[in-house]
Amino acid sequence: MNMKIADIKTESSIDGRCKSCFQKTYNRLFIKYDVGATQRLAFFIFFRDMLNKYKKKTTPEIQRILNNKFRKIIGVADPFEEEKDFCNQSALELYKVWKPKVVSADNPFDLALRLAIAGNIMDYGANNSFDVNDTIKDVIHADFAIDHSLLLNQKIKQAKNILFLGDNAGEIVFDRLFIETIKHNKVIYAVKGSAVLNDVCIKDAKDVEMELYADVISNGYDAPSTVLSSCSREFREAFRSADLIISKGQGNLEGLLYLQDPRIFFLLIVKCEVIAEILEVEKGSIVVYNQNNQN
Repeated sequence: MNMKIADIKTESSIDGRCKSCFQKTYNRLFIKYDVGATQRLAFFIFFRDMLNKYKKKTTPEIQRILNNKFRKIIGVADPFEEEKDFCNQSALELYKVWKPKVVSADNPFDLALRLAIAGNIMDYGANNSFDVNDTIKDVIHADFAIDHSLLLNQKIKQAKNILFLGDNAGEIVFDRLFIETIKHNKVIYAVKGSAVLNDVCIKDAKDVEMELYADVISNGYDAPSTVLSSCSREFREAFRSADLIISKGQGNLEGLLYLQDPRIFFLLIVKCEVIAEILEVEKGSIVVYNQNNQN
């Protein structure tokens, strides 16, 4: 079967490069779950029809629909369960190495922040494979392409309550280390409503004992992003009342950037050209970005 998602002609506003990324993700999953040619073709046709029907949906919302369709095809609730468990356990082993280094560092905040951003590489939606150790080495010594970290540190100290938006399994362990390091007594850590790609859910938070360091809630929605209009009332209230919002990863950035909310700090590795163009940085850059900071 030679049909490709990127070649499907639609009236959707979704960037063609995003379609290509979808194609790579689901082609890997087709192989992993031994999906036959007939079902693959049906999936591509569904994708085309869905884009024509929902012309205004964002990339994360499209990914949500594709993810749920794929789950039905294979009859598996969490297609990335094995990868997520592996990432969480691997990151917990790395935590044992890096926790004492953070504690003894000249600037514990900066090191914990860089480790939290390095953990963002653990993304099976964007990558088939990655090397966390190499990424940590690179991020520790790299310059931020956008560096609003000093303002972030200041806002953390001023905030009465912080909402932390999680992204990927494994990465959550480095988020936990960062939360431990800032020693704030009111942090809410938000996970996704149910399985989508390798994004964190309640199970992942429990597996890494995040509840010991933050109040864990679900955002009530299964997109690989934060789509406020579809999230639960509990989450929307937490979002509304937060003094500071720390948003991890590209997906959450895509869902929230349009708000231009001065409370939000976006922490991520820029993994694709689309996001690189939006932020006006190079692909591969590390970013701590607050839209209200013009420096």
